[in-house]
Amino acid sequence: MNRGIAFRLINGFFLTVLVLTMLLPVLNTLAISLSTSLASMSPGVKLWPREFSLEGYTTVWSRIELWRPFLNNSIVTIFGTFFHVFLAAIAGYVLIQRDLPGRKLMTTFIIVTMIIPAEAIMIPLYIVNRDLGLLNTLASLVISGLVSGFSILLMRNYFLSVPKSLAEAANIDGAGHIRILFLIYLPLSLPGLATVTLFEFVSRWNQFLPALLYITDSSKYTLQVALRSLILQSDASSSSYFLTPNIRMAGIMIALIPLLIIYPFIQKYFVKGIMSGSTKE
Repeated sequence: MNRGIAFRLINGFFLTVLVLTMLLPVLNTLAISLSTSLASMSPGVKLWPREFSLEGYTTVWSRIELWRPFLNNSIVTIFGTFFHVFLAAIAGYVLIQRDLPGRKLMTTFIIVTMIIPAEAIMIPLYIVNRDLGLLNTLASLVISGLVSGFSILLMRNYFLSVPKSLAEAANIDGAGHIRILFLIYLPLSLPGLATVTLFEFVSRWNQFLPALLYITDSSKYTLQVALRSLILQSDASSSSYFLTPNIRMAGIMIALIPLLIIYPFIQKYFVKGIMSGSTKE
């Protein structure tokens, strides 16, 4: 057998196994969430619903009121992602200015911030939020992680791929830095923006530790904290009915839906942005 064919067969086999390890849990969760309460309690892995029913979704959305943490999570994710991308774009643009004093020192400092583990600054951040009166507010979750060294450097690298002559021509025509950024660099950097947006959207949508630290009011829980309570039945077990597996799996699927919706629309920009950000100087 040709070595190239053998390699492709082996490679295809391992990729298929890898896909199945990720796909089967999702299919099992979806099948249980679409089953009746009684059918969902039967043991074993399910790849399709048994006795199709939407009662899990209606119960977790209305009676468990998952809509409230879903709304809180949406607010935090949308506003947090927008401001994060906006600040990363501005900082990335500043770092490509050749006449910027201390540009290399600033870049080095940003890289150093990426080395510091999040656990090392967890308590100082809590104290800052407490002193500012931001505990038990969604603003604390929006501000948390508002800037990122990774996002800034990725936008900087992508801006470096834009021909400098375009900015110089716009500057000769009287355009300032704001117009150059918004009319030249950002439109030509959609893949980079999509990459930062996707990373930040997924990170904030799945954000758990900051919400656990800063939020104690159950009405302001985000989705991941509410799902933890739902799965462990700590808060939800106080209800007058037993939480069957289809209810809990429906909550997990509701948390997955926004990510499954947004990814196909920016996937092509995401791949291009990753490649450009990793190769441009």
